[in-house]
Amino acid sequence: MTTIQRQQFGEHQGQEVSLFTLTNRNGMRLCVTDYGCIITQLWVPDRHGQLEDVVMGFDDLPSYLAGHPFFGAIAGRCANRIAGGRFNIDGQEYLLATNELPTGQHLHGGQRGFDKFVWQAQEEGDGIIFSRTSPDGEEGYPGNLQVRHRIGLTDDNVMTFSFEAQTDKATIVNLVNHSHYNLRGHTHLIHDQQLKIDADFITPVDESSMLPTGEIVRVAGTAFDFRNARRLGDAMQQRPAQDFDINYVLKKNDLSQKNSAPLQPAATLICPHSGRVMAVHTTLPGIQFYNAFKLSNKIWNGKAGHRYQAFSGICLETQAFPDSIHQGHFPDVILRPNQHYSSYTEHRFSVVA
Repeated sequence: MTTIQRQQFGEHQGQEVSLFTLTNRNGMRLCVTDYGCIITQLWVPDRHGQLEDVVMGFDDLPSYLAGHPFFGAIAGRCANRIAGGRFNIDGQEYLLATNELPTGQHLHGGQRGFDKFVWQAQEEGDGIIFSRTSPDGEEGYPGNLQVRHRIGLTDDNVMTFSFEAQTDKATIVNLVNHSHYNLRGHTHLIHDQQLKIDADFITPVDESSMLPTGEIVRVAGTAFDFRNARRLGDAMQQRPAQDFDINYVLKKNDLSQKNSAPLQPAATLICPHSGRVMAVHTTLPGIQFYNAFKLSNKIWNGKAGHRYQAFSGICLETQAFPDSIHQGHFPDVILRPNQHYSSYTEHRFSVVA
């Protein structure tokens, strides 16, 4: 049975911040804080039973408060990019921050997205329920949005993410976890790890704006083809800047995130060195693969003072598609007062010989 310990992690704007440590019967350990629902540590056994921390992050709260590239955090109210920080619902235009400076787009909820708040936290069984109400007008978004985000750890070495939301005014919602994973351990690079993505198509982007073109394109014969497990370093050599930051259209999905969808395979990350395997399953229609190619743009001194460089980890963010609000054939991200937003994702950890 998973045990949960709570300890003080610091203070933010007069609010006490806690760190929760979830430990299952196998010794697997997950640390998450109620500031930004951030997963700060994830200790996973290798083929010999040795534990290693496989997510990037920091040792203390001040490092997170100083700003970071969404290590382990929730992204919302609407994750990923929104063109020009503008959208229209029922003839009403809403303006958001254009906080991604290189592209001029709105990114991951704005200047103060969901990752920069202290959430209410309640222990429940093998997990923690984080909740908050995002008030009407916060970061420019309409509607009072009530959000519940549960993070759990089972005795079968499964980390679970569930999101629920309701609103009193039509708004847009796309909630994701933004952890950076490295199955060899957070102090290594990712090149020798293997990735499989259960998708035949991507939504390509304009390289300057990083916004989807609206096309849905086959991955066959391209650098984006991960239908079979491939060494990441080999795939990166097919990209001029070794960069990946792209949304994949997952198989067998009805492209509706507000209706219950079956749990489907999304991606599998394999580390031949350690034997660790992480299989991602989700009810959501897309998954964003980002290989952290931008990390060397700044100095990020992470846990135990280790400096994180480009390609230190990968993100596999289950989601609706980027800029869906401007693409009528993409999954609908509008949530209305009579609707209930829900999604569920599992990260199943195992080992291979």
